[in-house]
Order: sequence, then structure tokens, then C-alpha cells
Amino acid sequence: MILETAPGVQHFGFIPLPGFALMSYAAAVEPLRAANRLAGRPLYRWTNYIISGEETVSSSGASVRGERLPADKGSLHTVFVSAGGEPKDWMVRPVINCLRRLARQGVRIGGIAGGPYLMAAAGLLAERRFTIHWEHVEALIEAFPTLKPERSRFILDRDRLTCGGGVAPLDMMHALITERMGGAFARRVSDWFLHTHIDMPSAPQRASLAERYGVHHPVLLAILEKMETTLSAPLDRVAMASFAGISPRHLDRLFQTRLETSFLHHYRHLRLGHARNLLRQSALSVTEIAFACGFASSSHFARCYRGQFGTTPTAERLRVA
Repeated sequence: MILETAPGVQHFGFIPLPGFALMSYAAAVEPLRAANRLAGRPLYRWTNYIISGEETVSSSGASVRGERLPADKGSLHTVFVSAGGEPKDWMVRPVINCLRRLARQGVRIGGIAGGPYLMAAAGLLAERRFTIHWEHVEALIEAFPTLKPERSRFILDRDRLTCGGGVAPLDMMHALITERMGGAFARRVSDWFLHTHIDMPSAPQRASLAERYGVHHPVLLAILEKMETTLSAPLDRVAMASFAGISPRHLDRLFQTRLETSFLHHYRHLRLGHARNLLRQSALSVTEIAFACGFASSSHFARCYRGQFGTTPTAERLRVA
């Protein structure tokens, strides 16, 4: 790490919360190191900031050492907060206050993986385009209903930078290096990491429905997409068939022959998976989650949940508390 900030050197700060994903962190930091080496001079400086103590531990057990959270802007140009695990562990008031303070002082603020959740908690995403890791979309919407995350790999909106995590920070850092040093130099940095395919910001975070389900039938794919967007108000069999322009019997055949399951069973499977994410990541009550996932009562929801996961919704929440 470069210890002094020379004129023209951009100073990046990283706040990795306990349980952060090491891959996402490295994909954001390493391009800065490579850029310095390829340029033959310091272009970037970076500092890790730790909530308490001198180091924080990633989800894989690797640790990162750092300094205390910054009291003021100093030489900082950009600060990223990186979070992994569950939102209930991220509401760290000193970090939220730090992000607010730095934003007021003109620092560019970014979030990686679950990091945008803390930016939302700090009030830094109002009237901004942003993204977050797909696993945490529902929890963020429930906690901050006025915000609408996009399902993109990364989004750069003026002084707010958000990224879904995983390997997507490589694409984001390519964009930031291009912004400062031009596309040819950024290409050299990406080549350094054998990163030959650079995705656009709007590229999806997840594989397509066709890839995830291993099917290419256009009507079935349209139905599957509709199911994933109507988990809180599921359509019945007749209504879904009407939406797809087919008969209910044809709907049944598609699910049985292409997916080896029934329409109702698959729909319930999706809704219960959504409920499981909300139980783990949101502060909604069990009853609220039941209604948010299209169940008419909490007792019916509990029976279905136990049938799929072998435990009750209440026990699930206690297990991850």
C-alpha cells in the first residue's frame, strides 16, 4: 500500500464488515494495485477501515487489517462499504454515520454486495439509480419501500457507486479506471487478471431463466418469469394459463414434461423460498411475511413451510438470530 497521497493520486477507502466476501473485496482492490504497477507510478492509494480492533474477518476466514473509521474526509476520494451475510448484522451505526459524514464532505460513496443496504440506511440512495446483490433485493425493498434497486451488475450514478458483488467489481473497476485513464489502459488492467470479457453495467447478475431451468420453451419461460414477479399475489392456474394464451391442461403438461413437477408445487416452492429469505434478512413479522408471499393465513404458511423445510418459520428465524 502506498503510504502517502501524492498530487493526482486517488485515495480509495474500503470498509469491509465482518463476514464480507473476500472475492468481492479483492475484485475491487486488486485492479488498483495492477493499475499502479502497469502505469509505473502511483495512480491510486487505498486504506482499509475497520469497525473495531485492527482487523476484520471475511466469510471464508481470511482477515484484513486496517485503521479506525475516518473522522473526516482527509484525502479520501471514494469509499466503498462491503457487506456479506445477513442485513440484520449490517446496521452498524458508526459505519452508517461515517458514510453520511463523508458524503456531506463530498466523498464519492460506494457499496459492494450488501454494502448498498448500508447506503440506503444512511439515506444516500434517494433519487439515485442503484443495485445490490440479488439475494438481498427483497430485504432492501421491505426495509426501504421507497427505494427501487435495479438488477444490474453495477451502477455508477454520479457520486454513488453500487455493485452486486461476486466478480462484478472487476467490471466496475474497469469502468472507473476507464473514466480516469482511458479505455486502452483499463483494458491492460483487465488483461492482467485474464478478464477478457467485460460486462456492461446493465448485464444481469444471475443466469437467464433458460440457463437456470435448462428449458428453452418460450411459453414456459414467460410463465416462469411471471411466477417470479407475482410471489406476493400468485395467479391461479386458470389465470396463468390465460396470461400465457394456453389452456390449463396445456399448462399442466408443460410443467410435468419439461420440469417434472406441477404448476402449483413449483409456485409454492418459489414463494416459500422467498419467505425463507425474508425470515433471514428482514424484520417483518411471520404474519407479514406470510401475506407478502401470498399465503392467506400464518397457520397455512407455517404448515407449508414446515412441509418444505422441515422446520417452522419461527424456528427458522430463531436459528439465524
